Amino acid sequence: MAELPYRRNVGAALFNHAGQVLIARRADVAQDAWQLPQGGLDEGEEPRDAVLRELAEEIGTARAEIIGEVPEWLRYDLPAELVGKALGGRYRGQMQKWFALRFLGRDEEIRLDLDPHPEFNAWRWEALAALPALVVPFRRPVYERLVREFSHLAGL
Repeated sequence: MAELPYRRNVGAALFNHAGQVLIARRADVAQDAWQLPQGGLDEGEEPRDAVLRELAEEIGTARAEIIGEVPEWLRYDLPAELVGKALGGRYRGQMQKWFALRFLGRDEEIRLDLDPHPEFNAWRWEALAALPALVVPFRRPVYERLVREFSHLAGL
């Protein structure tokens, strides 16, 4: 596993006007797996541009403005049983640049059905502090860090 690289990725904590964040349920796994929108960086792409592109691709809208970011890249390792299977089998985990964004649109603009192969099949607004308990265990330390970094934004 140590010989595999980390996949470079961006993540979005998208806050609504009430200070809740958008969390979405993955469509590609059998379990009830929830997460924040995130996705890979294209070659030469700036993370700030990538996070808005990923929002548009995954939730159908990029009507948001960046209001914060975690200063360093955060990492997680896949559990041993997923190495060689998840993330195309090419990565040991992900190295992520996380951003907080304020949603500038309306809930009706959030569309998971625009992609012919959607990553998510449901979404909802959730309290930031509740996120670590909702995600798969191997992502939990990253989400705990996001709660610490972005909790001051939950009161918007």
